[in-house]
Amino acid sequence: MKFAVTTLACCVAALLALGLVMLYSSSMSQVGAHYLMLQLIWCAFGFVLCVAGTTLDYHWLKKAAWPLFLIALAMLLLVLLPLPHGITKRINGAHRWFILPGMRLQPSEFAKLALVIMLAWYCERSQRHMHTWHRGVVFPGLIIASVLGLVFVEPDRGSTILLAAVGGALLLLAGARWKYIVPPVVVGAIALVISILHDPMRMKRIFSWWDLEQHKDGVGYQAYQAMIALGSGGWTGLGLGNGRQKLGFVPEDHTDFILSIIGEELGLMATLFILLAFVIIVICGIYIALNARDQFGFLLGSGLTLLIGLQAAINIGVVTSALPNKGLPLPFISYGGSNLMAMLTCVGILFSIARHAQARENIPGSATRSDELPSAQSA
Repeated sequence: MKFAVTTLACCVAALLALGLVMLYSSSMSQVGAHYLMLQLIWCAFGFVLCVAGTTLDYHWLKKAAWPLFLIALAMLLLVLLPLPHGITKRINGAHRWFILPGMRLQPSEFAKLALVIMLAWYCERSQRHMHTWHRGVVFPGLIIASVLGLVFVEPDRGSTILLAAVGGALLLLAGARWKYIVPPVVVGAIALVISILHDPMRMKRIFSWWDLEQHKDGVGYQAYQAMIALGSGGWTGLGLGNGRQKLGFVPEDHTDFILSIIGEELGLMATLFILLAFVIIVICGIYIALNARDQFGFLLGSGLTLLIGLQAAINIGVVTSALPNKGLPLPFISYGGSNLMAMLTCVGILFSIARHAQARENIPGSATRSDELPSAQSA
C-alpha cells in the first residue's frame, strides 16, 4: 500500500510541476506570468484540500453525503439563474461559472465529487438490494439524472458524458445487473444524439471531427492547429518555449488544449510520459480501492479513480482528434482552479482510503474487505 501511495503522489506531483512549467510557456507571450501566479494560488488551495482529505477519516463522508449532494444541486441551479451584480454570466454560450472577484468557480466540478460520494454511500447502504430494478437502477438513476440534467442544460456535454460513465460504472461495481443498466444507457444515448442533432454548433463540431481537413479554417480550426502542434514536435520537441502554435494559433492553449503545446515543445516523449503517468495513477487508485477496508471505501476509491482517469482520457482523445471537442481540462495540468482543486481533493480522499486500509492491515488477524462484506455478485 505504501508503494501505491508513494507512486500516486509522485505521478501527481510530476504532472503538477509539468503543468506549471507549460502553463507559463504557453501564456508568457500573451499575459506573462499572470496565469502561472493564479495557478500557483489554486495549487495552494488544492494542496490544503488534499491534506484535509488525507487526514480526514473518509467514513465521515457518509454523514456528509446528503448535505454535499444538496449543496451541489443548489449550486448547479444558481449558476443557471441571472443573479444580480454579475455573479453569473453567460460565457461562450454557456452558464457554467460563478464570477467572483479575481476568480471564476465552476460548480459542476464540485458536483462531480458530490455525486461520487453520494453514489458510494447509497450503493453501500443498499448493497444487498443492488441486483433489483428499483434499488439497483431506479433510485440511484434518479440521483444521477438530477445532476446530469442540470449540467446538461448549462450546457456541458463533456461533463455530462463523464458523469454518466462514472455513475454507470459505480452501479455495476456495486452489483447492479447489466440487463437493468443497458436500457437506461440506450435511452440516454438516444436523448444525447437527439439533443446534438438539434444543436447546430455541436453538429458542426461532429462534422469537423469527421473531416478535419475540410473544416480546418472553420469549426475545426482549433483541432487542426492542435494536430499541427503535435506533429511538428516530433520525438523530442522544438524545445521549451520555442513552440509556435501558442502564438495565437491554438485557442485555449493554456486550458483544454495545453497537451498540444506540450507535444510541440517537448515532443512525443513528453506526451507518452503524461499518458503513462495517468495510467499509473489509475492503477494505483484501483489498487487502493480494492484494498479498502469496507465497501464504501471500495466504491468511493473506484469512483474517484474513474473520474480522474476518464477525464484525462477524454481530454487526450479530443486533443489528438480521436474524439470530438468536449471542453474538458487535462487533470493537474490545464489551467483552471475549480478542476485543479477537485482533482487534488480526489487524490486526498484516495490517500485517506489507503491510510485506513494500511491501519487495518497492521492489525494482526484483521479481516479483509471481502471477508467482511458479501461480493457484488452475491448481493
